[in-house]
Amino acid sequence: MRNTTVQHHSHPSSPARPSLAPPPEMSPPDALSRTPRRRRPVLTAATVVTTAVACLALGACGSNPPQADGGKKDSSAGKGGSGAGGAADVALPKLKKDPALHKMLPEKIRKAGKMTSVNNGSFPPYEIAGSDGHSLTGASADMATALGQLLGVKIHHVTADGLPSSLTGIKAGRYDVALGPVGDFKDRQKSNDFVDWVQEYVVFAVKKGNPEKIGSLADTCGRRVAVMSGGSAEGVIKEQAERCKKDGKEAVRVQSYKDQPGSILAVRSGRADAFFSSQAPLAYFVKEAKGTLELAGTGKANGFDDLYQGAVVPKKSPLREVLVKAIGELIDNGTYAKIMKKWGTTSNSVEKPGVNLGGEA
Repeated sequence: MRNTTVQHHSHPSSPARPSLAPPPEMSPPDALSRTPRRRRPVLTAATVVTTAVACLALGACGSNPPQADGGKKDSSAGKGGSGAGGAADVALPKLKKDPALHKMLPEKIRKAGKMTSVNNGSFPPYEIAGSDGHSLTGASADMATALGQLLGVKIHHVTADGLPSSLTGIKAGRYDVALGPVGDFKDRQKSNDFVDWVQEYVVFAVKKGNPEKIGSLADTCGRRVAVMSGGSAEGVIKEQAERCKKDGKEAVRVQSYKDQPGSILAVRSGRADAFFSSQAPLAYFVKEAKGTLELAGTGKANGFDDLYQGAVVPKKSPLREVLVKAIGELIDNGTYAKIMKKWGTTSNSVEKPGVNLGGEA
């Protein structure tokens, strides 16, 4: 579930209004393969990054400074090293161009020698946009580097203002792909196709000791819960708020934010009781909080089942099959496993990529 991005000088301490844009929609799943997996109780956190500590304190982690092009920020692909906001150095192989995969690319991309991938900037440990406006690190950046080498093109990164903007931009053809991983749900499949390369779980980040005793979605009635605006967790927590009222309990007080750091900062400062989001980034933030936060609700469905995340392309785009084959090759040659291990997301790995594996939120 994908969650979303930051502007460098925004004020994440104040809840952002939920996006008014209608959610992107989808068509029936066209699954190539599906490998159901059991939920794991706890995900290993990503390696400690010193810059993230400052990010958490300022609530501005992962944002690129505004550029002159209408708020979009450009960044280049990660180079497989540690980098700012990166994990411990792990040697990633330099891959040779695969002529057959290159030939499968749309002619426009082959001629340009590059394709544009939109990201949301603040989805660690997958997407960590640098404050210099030119860098992107994280598992997704490393995947982009490997895919670019394999496909024989340069992958150019652009940071957009929120997930709805990213998905709308892909549908409109402004971007070629969002490597994500973005939450794959049926309503989103109506406008875009997903090439899933991650399996995720949705949990809570709470203050150390879990003072509000939140052990699952059922425990959130009357609690203040932060979520990412426009993300799938927002829809689930709003449904839970209505369920609480029907049961005669106090509704969940939902707080929607535009970025992950703003949401986590709300919990650290006491403005929210919990942040409800993907387990991988929450584990990252919990580790960076150095003992002040913990995960809660692990090993529970929490309103989701078989949650997949992946790269997003326009509906029926030729890039769909290219990415399926290319990511499959990265899995087969061991590059994918090295990247996932480097960023502490091995527990979120899939055995092979698939198309539109996601179900209802």
